[in-house]
Amino acid sequence: MASRTVVALIIGVVLTIGLGPAGAQNPRFPPMPQPDSPSHEDPGKSKLERDMAKKASQERQAALKRDTDRLFKMATELKDYVDKTNENVLSLEVVKKAEEIEKLAHSVKEKMKAN
Repeated sequence: MASRTVVALIIGVVLTIGLGPAGAQNPRFPPMPQPDSPSHEDPGKSKLERDMAKKASQERQAALKRDTDRLFKMATELKDYVDKTNENVLSLEVVKKAEEIEKLAHSVKEKMKAN
């Protein structure tokens, strides 16, 4: 029982003296300036970042065009498959093609959201 009291007392003292208020800043050390702040931004670095963002946007646009062309081709193929089936038979190829189209369409949608 006495050892619990001693442990509780030690924990209380450590929390009160050692830690201080949570999140309090030490008054002896001023906050460090942030290197990413606009006042310290390097113009060359900024231009490089803009150029990289522009290139990434152009690549994303090219990928969107390529994927939508592929999507159109796959949809045309799906229509051809469906035209060859009758109302009693649904080909496994038709189902697989529809699943591929669905995945590609989802990918195109996500790329468009990123723009």
